[in-house]
Amino acid sequence: MEALGLVIVVLAAIFLGVLNVFVPFGLWIAARAAGVPVRVFSDLVAMRLRRVPQRALVDPLIAATKAGLSLSLGHLEAHYLAGGHVDRVIAALIEADKAQIPLPFERAAAIDLAGRDVLEAVGMSITPKVIETPRITAVAKNGIQLIVSARVTVRADIDRLVGGAGEETVIARVGQGIITTIGSAETHAQVQENPDAISRGVLEAGLATGTAFEILSIDIADVDVGENVGAKLQRDRAEAQLKIARAKAEERRAIAEAQEQEMIALVEEKNADLIRAEADVPRAIAEAFNSGTLAVREYYGIRNVMADTEMRQAIAAGSDETGDRKSYGRFSG
Repeated sequence: MEALGLVIVVLAAIFLGVLNVFVPFGLWIAARAAGVPVRVFSDLVAMRLRRVPQRALVDPLIAATKAGLSLSLGHLEAHYLAGGHVDRVIAALIEADKAQIPLPFERAAAIDLAGRDVLEAVGMSITPKVIETPRITAVAKNGIQLIVSARVTVRADIDRLVGGAGEETVIARVGQGIITTIGSAETHAQVQENPDAISRGVLEAGLATGTAFEILSIDIADVDVGENVGAKLQRDRAEAQLKIARAKAEERRAIAEAQEQEMIALVEEKNADLIRAEADVPRAIAEAFNSGTLAVREYYGIRNVMADTEMRQAIAAGSDETGDRKSYGRFSG
């Protein structure tokens, strides 16, 4: 009998040990004490067999029940198996319920599965967040550059968190609105005198469309004057025109030099032809003498005529110069 009792005790210990592996009695007792209807075999044992951590679901369910939320263990397990963060979803639901923000479990789970931090989103719905924009450079119509930095106060929009654009889009749109508003100003002084015009112009553009946020306000933190871009562009344009004019002048000079060289080459060619022609004259005269077509008397007659012509030309040129001098003398006397 003693041996049988010992065997029963050993088997009971083994059974309880195996059962404790599948059923954490401490967790089950805590759940029952909190009023959470957790069943041993259909819930805890089944979760163990599906390799779902029991405490990761039961503890958030206890917290939700204590906060007055009505959730089921099946919803939490489905969200966990889908890759969600059960603890953060439950914390967000509790915080939203306390702040009287309507947030059903299905929407919170969808936000979490979309990759957004649902707890942070609920926190931004309660306490708006201030986003600092980088320094944005824009140019007014008078060519003066302005450097602006702004603070954008946003509040998370729970209904648009799934599929809505993030903070980067908000910052980009605010920067675009600032550039457009400054660019439409006649002078940079107008922007400096009334920086609120930038905020109004940006807000009226509806920048929150398609984003996960609601823009509450845009405050201009700083406005600095930068370079005179208009003057710089005019100077660059003048330098470019000067370079073009110099290039055209250099082109014309090169063309003139080429034409001059061409004329020099042409004159040299003509002189060479004349020299060759003059060199052929004695040879032609000698051939004429040899052939008898030209007599010596005729040759000297031609030379006399040429000499007489040259003398007459020299006398005519000298008389023109003398006449000028004589007329000048008569005018002097």
